[in-house]
Amino acid sequence: MPRTIPRTFSTRTARALVGVGPMTWDDNVAAYAQNYANQRAGDCNLIHSGGQYGENLFWGWDADYSAADAVNSWVSEAADYDYNSNTCAAGKQCGHYTQVVWRNSVRLGCTKVGCNNGGIFIICNYDPPGNFIVQTPY
Repeated sequence: MPRTIPRTFSTRTARALVGVGPMTWDDNVAAYAQNYANQRAGDCNLIHSGGQYGENLFWGWDADYSAADAVNSWVSEAADYDYNSNTCAAGKQCGHYTQVVWRNSVRLGCTKVGCNNGGIFIICNYDPPGNFIVQTPY
């Protein structure tokens, strides 16, 4: 059954809605995110870093996009996530959402960079990572 998602909210709110505690900001995770975002500034391609952290990426043309906008985009996928089957609706994505609410991810670091093509790139990294296929996020 689809969840009713507030129009705007934080990672903390999204996690609280499913009974998961908040994450804490981690400077090391944020430094990793910043380093990788700097590498993507040349092209703004949504290519995952392949590093040790869970990761959500966001790209857009509007320089006013914020991390909150990225989180809202990712958490809007909750409407397409079925907890009972631990699957996404056919043809939909929900892995960004499940990473945001992954119960074992307790540290977070995010950043935003402007790209050479005029777009913006936002990345959030999560420690420890989530989205293990045989596990539910919460």
